[in-house]
Parts: sequence; C-alpha cells; structure tokens
Amino acid sequence: MKNIRTFIAIPLARDVDRNAARMLQRLKQPNDGIKWVPHENLHLTLKFLGDVDNTEIPDVCKAIQRICSNYSPFHLDFGGTGAFPSMHRPRILYAGIADASGTLQEIVAQLETSLAELGFKQEPRDYVPHLTLGRTRSASKVANSEVLTRLTAEEKTELGSMQVDTLNLVASFLDKSGPTYQVMDTITLDFQ
Repeated sequence: MKNIRTFIAIPLARDVDRNAARMLQRLKQPNDGIKWVPHENLHLTLKFLGDVDNTEIPDVCKAIQRICSNYSPFHLDFGGTGAFPSMHRPRILYAGIADASGTLQEIVAQLETSLAELGFKQEPRDYVPHLTLGRTRSASKVANSEVLTRLTAEEKTELGSMQVDTLNLVASFLDKSGPTYQVMDTITLDFQ
C-alpha cells in the first residue's frame, strides 16, 4: 500500500491558461513574499483529498464517474481577482470564476457527500470557485501592499471562458522545487 497526495480538478482551456499565465507575469515581482503557482500547475481545484491509499483510488474514480454521469458539459467564465480570507488579510491570491449555471457548485457538493461516504473529510467551508494564483510565504503571513496594488489593478481583467467537459483525478508529488502533478484519471461529463 502506498499513499498518494490526491486532488480533483478541472483542467484549464488553452486560452484561459494562457491568459492566467500572462496575469501571473504581471503580478510577480522578485522577493514579493508570494509563492506563485507555476504556470504549468494552474488548474481549478474542486476537492483536495490529501494522502489517499492507492488501493482506494478505484473507489474514488467510481464515485467521480457516478457524479459526472448526471451532468452535461457547462461553461465557466474566468476573470477578476481577489484574496482569501479577505483583501485586508490576504493569504491566498486568486482569479475569480463565474458559474452562471450553478453546475460547478452542485458537482462539488455531490463530491463532498459521496467522498465523505468513502471516509474523506468534508470541507467545513462553502466552496467558492477560484483559480489560485499564489499564497503568502509562511514568514510573511499576509501579502504586502505592493502585491495588493498589482492584484487590485487586475480586478477587471477577463481571462476568458471555457466549456467544462472533464474532471481529473490528480496525484501531487512534492519535492524541493515544488509540486509536480500527474493525472491518474480523466472522467467525462456525459449526461445523455
């Protein structure tokens, strides 16, 4: 048995990915106290599962497949910026996501319920769709005012829209240079 650090995510469409990478380039500055997400690691996280025993991966995949079989592809719009927990105490910097259909929220709620039945911890907070761009480094705790000025300057920037038609189950491997990701399964939204 082997534990695999695992999460469920939506891969970004090429245009959204390219525009988010450009935004990251405008936001980054040397020694700004932010650990920026490398462009190649950008994705929309739906649920972080943590360390999962490799023997449990098939059951996780089946749960995701059952949920995805109830949904048709849907659209998301990416744009604007924000911070968690707030712009006054920013720890996570993000690009916003609009889910006009509400489908993303429904899928995440069903993932929470189905995976809790398999023994995974439910997220205590409501899901807020966002594309993480960076996190404050542990020493600084909150982003500095220069970073916030750059982030605020991007609050009207549109990154594009995309049709969501798949979810990925992803393995995350941590090393000194940061995480690398490997897709373990791709599940299609295929409601008929």
